[in-house]
Amino acid sequence: MAENSSCSSASSCTRESCEGCPSKAKGGNGIAKEPMNPFSDIKKVIGVVSGKGGVGKSFVTASLACAMRAAGYRVGIMDADVTGPSIPKMLGVHGQVVGDEQGMIPLEAENGIKVMSVNLLLDNEEDPVIWRGPVIAGVVKQFWNETVWGDIDYLFVDMPPGTGDVPLTVFQSLPVDGIIIVTSPQELVQMIVKKAYHMAEMMRVPVLGVVENFSYLKCPDCGKEIKLFGESRIEEAAAELQLPVFGKIPLDPAYAQKADEGKFGELTHPYLDTAVRALEALQG
Repeated sequence: MAENSSCSSASSCTRESCEGCPSKAKGGNGIAKEPMNPFSDIKKVIGVVSGKGGVGKSFVTASLACAMRAAGYRVGIMDADVTGPSIPKMLGVHGQVVGDEQGMIPLEAENGIKVMSVNLLLDNEEDPVIWRGPVIAGVVKQFWNETVWGDIDYLFVDMPPGTGDVPLTVFQSLPVDGIIIVTSPQELVQMIVKKAYHMAEMMRVPVLGVVENFSYLKCPDCGKEIKLFGESRIEEAAAELQLPVFGKIPLDPAYAQKADEGKFGELTHPYLDTAVRALEALQG
């Protein structure tokens, strides 16, 4: 049986003949990865994806990043949701990225998280980004190989929803160590999770786990959990795909207020303790 099915001569490929083959320098999907900026040292790249919009993927990305930062790790966020960037505002990062001969220098939030986003390249952060897919894909690559990230333990890539150009570019061009799928407690949950899961599977990118957002609203008076979007189905969907559930995040007006104020880094994120342990395990 062929050792390397992506090789042009896969029918006669063996472990010995594959040594030195150009495909060895490529990713698991047989496509050469973009080189990391020479002034960056990124240990783990984690994609955050969703099968549809409106599930709070950027919220979860920022929550994961803040949780890992609070655990003592050096963290960055690549805001690859180019036409709908929200990470800078949530973390209170404003201004314009500058560069030097080494590359673009990401801005830092108050808690030390490094951020690169198209909003930090615009003259006015409220200007719309009206670009076609190939241009957006090129920007995402630049965020990787032209950004001086420095020493980073975890780089979270906040991707737009769905299975379009940007997720495809990230999976093909970046050395993604795994993805986390974000969903919500609705009837569509299984289909949403499966779409993201199957894309990652086709691209040979590991799926680390799933996070359910908008899981419930806790009554401020009696503490009862109110299921605004229906009963959770995340365990059923995750079990079918043999994935762990990394957390269930409730609707909390305090979290929304902090995000609007640009003070998201001030919050604690106890709902993601399982995710933190799983991400720590990736470091070996």
